[in-house]
Amino acid sequence: MQNTRTDYQLALQQLTDSALPTGAFAHSLGFETYIDRGLVTDEATFSAWLHSFIGQQLTYSDGLAIRFLYEGDGLAELDEVLTGCLLAREVRESSAKMGGRLLEMGDEVFPSAGLSAYRELVRAGRAVGHQPLAFAVVARSLGVPLPEALAAYCFATVTSLTQNAVRAIPLGQNAGQRVLRAAHDAVAAAVEAVPNLHRDDLGAVSPGLEISQMRHERQRARMFMS
Repeated sequence: MQNTRTDYQLALQQLTDSALPTGAFAHSLGFETYIDRGLVTDEATFSAWLHSFIGQQLTYSDGLAIRFLYEGDGLAELDEVLTGCLLAREVRESSAKMGGRLLEMGDEVFPSAGLSAYRELVRAGRAVGHQPLAFAVVARSLGVPLPEALAAYCFATVTSLTQNAVRAIPLGQNAGQRVLRAAHDAVAAAVEAVPNLHRDDLGAVSPGLEISQMRHERQRARMFMS
């Protein structure tokens, strides 16, 4: 007998593998600005930034958007609202680039009616194709429960950012693993918080984080696209 839980867990591992070619290695989502300003310099300061990012953007933006899609919100409308919530141009573009790659790969590897519908909206210019929504469409079609989808998405993002920090600060590989272990509780807190938030909470991200993401666009020397 087929084990549905095993099936979707294996699919989640593939979707969240750091080797998945979505381009996540090219984005810092703002932490490079903190490096440039001398505020993120080592394991402790990056870990502090990462915990803030998890509690803010991953909770109130990406995580809440994933929840609303699971609850049946229309893709075009939710995509439009998320576009408006992502104030930094580079972050909007990075979400679209990574989402576009995920939609393309997902359509080949994990095809579904919902994924095809989202791709059609993007082709027609009625949606951008944001990364968290693309992930949510695939995860929901695979029967992944919302809490597991949220945990997988958040930790995959945390892993990508930590790998990028290992190169940029730089940190040692062991330090990166300590940062990831220390992030477990923050990710669990985000997964617990998302179901208790309200509609008006979508996009309620710390201004300091958003300003750092905007400043990155004009940073003189940088490794990352955002």
